[in-house]
Amino acid sequence: MIKPVQLPSPWRDARVTVVVPTYNEAGNLPALVERLLALPLPGLRILVADDNSPDGTGEVADKLAIEHPDRIEVVHRAGKEGLGRAYVDGMTRAIEGGAEYVAQMDADLSHPPEALPGMLGALLSTQASVVIGSRYVPGGELDENWPLYRRALSGWANLYVHTLLRVRIRDLTAGFKIWQAEALRDIDLERVQSNGYSFQVEMHYLATKLGHTILEVPIRFEERRDGVSKMTTATKVESALMPFRLRSKHRNITR
Repeated sequence: MIKPVQLPSPWRDARVTVVVPTYNEAGNLPALVERLLALPLPGLRILVADDNSPDGTGEVADKLAIEHPDRIEVVHRAGKEGLGRAYVDGMTRAIEGGAEYVAQMDADLSHPPEALPGMLGALLSTQASVVIGSRYVPGGELDENWPLYRRALSGWANLYVHTLLRVRIRDLTAGFKIWQAEALRDIDLERVQSNGYSFQVEMHYLATKLGHTILEVPIRFEERRDGVSKMTTATKVESALMPFRLRSKHRNITR
């Protein structure tokens, strides 16, 4: 586990909301929340967007919110509507709640929470619109236990999208990021329609089209601790078709 960067004031006091979509993550959420709240970021808040998880994740989140009433908010969604819809809902609520910066990460502990202060520092020092915790820039790593087929699928997906969309980002499907709230307002979350993992690519594509600065910093990506991956055949099909849809849908978008 890496040691969190100690940021100077007023950077450490920034209003950061971490949006965490959940579906059947009851075994991982308490550990993630503990690590996030231990960070040297007193302005950090957590927003859990739960898609009515049948394993009781929503109830676990509610108990955590009772224990930390000023730092955790829970959004209970009607059902399993997908990763993209959960992020749009959570990010919109975070901005409406006054967040200056909005982070996004998975609930399965594959993204190291301890990297967040450094990512915030990189965002503030460079005035980037978004900082990506990247697996594929120098210094980035993949857990040795990550299955070979997942490595191949991730590498192929990045190459495929690079070829079609010409977006200069190494880790196009990355889900660990911190955004300036103003950049999210400019992107306009209501026009983001992708679901599943293609949501990440659409956000990167829109940010690029609108001229936003995107910075990648290396992280170590861990294999999930508990539960199973949410990657389905339908998700893979959507991701394969998505670049063609994005080129058509957003062809006239400019700053």
